[in-house]
Amino acid sequence: MITARDILQGRILIVDDQEANVLLLEQMLREAHYTSISTTMDPSQVCELHLTNHYDLILLDLQMPGMDGFQVMENLKEIETGGYLPVLVVTAQPSHKLRALQAGAKDFVSKPFDLPEVLLRVHNMLEVRLLHQETKKLYERILAEQKVSERLLLNVLPGALAERLQARPDAKAGTFTELVTESYAEVSVLFADILAFTKFTEGASAEVLIGVLDEISHRFVEGIHHPSMDRTRTIGNAYLAAIGLTDEMAERTIQASRKALDIIEAVDRFNEHSRYKLNLRIGMDVGAEVSSIVHQRKVVCDL
Repeated sequence: MITARDILQGRILIVDDQEANVLLLEQMLREAHYTSISTTMDPSQVCELHLTNHYDLILLDLQMPGMDGFQVMENLKEIETGGYLPVLVVTAQPSHKLRALQAGAKDFVSKPFDLPEVLLRVHNMLEVRLLHQETKKLYERILAEQKVSERLLLNVLPGALAERLQARPDAKAGTFTELVTESYAEVSVLFADILAFTKFTEGASAEVLIGVLDEISHRFVEGIHHPSMDRTRTIGNAYLAAIGLTDEMAERTIQASRKALDIIEAVDRFNEHSRYKLNLRIGMDVGAEVSSIVHQRKVVCDL
């Protein structure tokens, strides 16, 4: 929400080679309670000043020696890569107005200055600029949140199932009117279980148990040969991996075997640096499989 205070605090740069014009414009704006005003009579400094201060509005005279306003705008385009030039041109030449707008200026002020016109155009320009920046930040935040949502979804669902869910309008509303399933002709499933874990839990605190399970799970994931081809989750002290859910793989059994060896190696490394000596049992199976979202409000995937 852009307020009147935000507009009055907008950063303004006045660019004119005539000192009288600079002083007059600055006086007009300060008497209207604008608080952040900078000036320069050297057009070659505009880009450097804008890079440093990120002005919300540049009041730019078009006719200046050495570098005119049109050249300044061309240089500003290299800085404002988004294509929005916060430039309000100042000119006494009616023929320059259209050319200035075509060059990227957003509005113009005529000489000699008319106080109400100057204040109105400055106010409107600052309001549009601030709204533009606010909209850009909102869009970037939405994109970031969308990426987080997509990443979380891919963490709990197979890729094909996640894509189908994202395309469903009822998913955006938080409910599902029908089952969302995905079938696979052949998938290798691996199940690893820590032996005698119940006995182990009797002599350890909840914090120690969670810490051990977290480290073991991390080591399992860290050791995956093909993480993009592996759908995994933990079930208490057990670990489930389904290989072949993301893309078709000709060597699912080989990959599952490698995964099993990775898990064994991860536990061996854990035991080397821990007073807890854990043992595993691992089973594997190959066959047809169906993945499905099994809850209408909470996204839970089961095999």
